[in-house]
Amino acid sequence: MDEQIAGVRAFNRFYTRVIGVLGAGMHNTPYSLTEARVLFELYGREEAETGELRGPLGLDAGYLSRMLTRFETAGLVTRERSAADARRQVVRLTEEGRAVYQTLDKASASAVRELLDPLTEERRRRLLSSMAAVQRALDPAAPPESYVIRPLRAGDLGWVVHRHGVLYGREQGWDETFEALTARIVADYADGRDPRRETAWIAEVDGEPVGSVFCVRRDDRTAQLRLLLVEPSARGMGLGGRLVEECLTFARAAGYERIVLMTIAVLAAARRIYERSGFHLDEEHTERAYGTEVTHQTWSRDL
Repeated sequence: MDEQIAGVRAFNRFYTRVIGVLGAGMHNTPYSLTEARVLFELYGREEAETGELRGPLGLDAGYLSRMLTRFETAGLVTRERSAADARRQVVRLTEEGRAVYQTLDKASASAVRELLDPLTEERRRRLLSSMAAVQRALDPAAPPESYVIRPLRAGDLGWVVHRHGVLYGREQGWDETFEALTARIVADYADGRDPRRETAWIAEVDGEPVGSVFCVRRDDRTAQLRLLLVEPSARGMGLGGRLVEECLTFARAAGYERIVLMTIAVLAAARRIYERSGFHLDEEHTERAYGTEVTHQTWSRDL
């Protein structure tokens, strides 16, 4: 934990320096980051009660009151008692306050543009995806992420092999022979694929791959579902079931009459997805594989 704490603090020091919030004012103005945030909250609405400002920003009532007094003295806001409840205070931006906010907003956008300009498109994509991941991890109230399911593109096959090796090594303790098996499956797919009857998909969240599934030929009548994977960060979104449904839809359209899959009994979450998708267990046997003892299962369903 101590190393993790040190890592977070190091990132905080780096990022506050990058975005320039250590100085007395933002973008060579007399306004602090907190003051700019209050102006932002007021800019988006005609009026706001002080309690509505404190909540989202986590501000102390006394601190906010002193800030609004400075704003009022500078002609940026007006304050008056609420007509509905005299105990409450209503705050509005003046035209001068709106102009100050617009100046800050343009300066902030310009600073971000300068930050992004030197980066390649790929590095920008990775940066924004990482920022979104930090926000999701730290904000339990964040809404569920949306996802995209797309065909394979360059680099995806390597990602599938890598993530199978990493995740099953970490979660199940399987050794490198499982990653080797995944690599053989992927290589066979790439070398001999019939695009009319075989395909694969990658699921993405915020531009980053988080899942995969392959539909390949077992024989003329039978398709096989392979390499279903959902990253831990994307579990609970219904993504596994959606990937399986994508595979079933393709298999029907490709003319298969039946589809099979092989899995390991310990993978309970995957088993539940298969059951909900109409698969039934055909047979199972236990053997030593991937550095441990596993129970292989074969599941199938008609199309």
